Amino acid sequence: MVKRTPLYETHIKYGGKMVEFAGYELPINYAKGIIFEHNTVRNGVGLFDVSHMGEILIKGENASLSLQKLVTNRIDTIKEKQCRYNLMLYENGTIVDDLLIYKINDMTFLLIVNASNKDKDFNWIAKNIGQEVSVEDISDETALLALQGPKADKVLARLADMSLIPTKGYYFNSDITVGGIKSMVSTTGYTGEAGYEIYCKANDAQKLYEKIMEEGKAFDIEPVGLGARDTLRFECSMPLYGHELSDQTKASEVGLDMFIKTDLDFIGKDALVNEMPKYKRIGLKLIDKGIARENCQIFDEQNNLIGYTTSGGMCLTVGGAYAMARVKKDFQGLAYIEVRGRRLLAEITPLPFYKRNKI
Repeated sequence: MVKRTPLYETHIKYGGKMVEFAGYELPINYAKGIIFEHNTVRNGVGLFDVSHMGEILIKGENASLSLQKLVTNRIDTIKEKQCRYNLMLYENGTIVDDLLIYKINDMTFLLIVNASNKDKDFNWIAKNIGQEVSVEDISDETALLALQGPKADKVLARLADMSLIPTKGYYFNSDITVGGIKSMVSTTGYTGEAGYEIYCKANDAQKLYEKIMEEGKAFDIEPVGLGARDTLRFECSMPLYGHELSDQTKASEVGLDMFIKTDLDFIGKDALVNEMPKYKRIGLKLIDKGIARENCQIFDEQNNLIGYTTSGGMCLTVGGAYAMARVKKDFQGLAYIEVRGRRLLAEITPLPFYKRNKI
């Protein structure tokens, strides 16, 4: 049965075109379209409903040590009110999920996981974390809004005391009032822009959404759907589970080595340190005219099949067609991407494709 977030009726009110995604009915876009919404976030401010994401609460005296066994990045150096990107692996080094870990205090951590993996993640964590730690799925009682773009701070300033809002990226305050509603606000996002993710109780979500939209009118705020969320994350080369990451993909082959600390002891470590990576994640810029989506085969100049695209499309801000790809580790030179029977010439280009200018 398809689920709905607490904001389903709100999306209908604003003209959202609803589709099924990760088991939920969510807006792919609104009346003005994906390109408009993409540009709004890059240049102004947009509001997303990402309440479909999963929230798992870990509690216990040994929460930090127990959690460390499950993830690749350091838990012991996370400060209170800080969050950190992490990977969770199977024994063979492939990826259960990528997630954010919020440290509420020494004995309490909040894990934000992908919607499509929530049940799988919960079961994996409960099975492997140890009996002395409690694991609770609080997804259904939690709503999550993402306020993103260079004017996001201006909108939030009309709703909250900005002296309580973190100024550094990947920090949070779990005791903030936003528009009169008790919330947790973090300096995180999935767009490559400055912005915030705002957590509240599910039954407060509609009220909070409307308050943000009302105060955001002065800055031309727009509701934004899944379509622009994907074009924005693709343009700044953020990996997506099911595309760049999967349970068939080794964590050492996805270009996220900075988040993998092999001096730690975690599930899947042995597979990473004892096996040389065979593939790598790269960026490609198409030289020939055309657009490569995911799962297009890639050939080298000698006509050898060397990999496939994992995500692809137009980069609306920088201009041109690009793709992220999984290719053999030793590949260099020009690539030929097969798109509907044609082979399109492409060249390796650095990731990310787009990076915002920080003032």
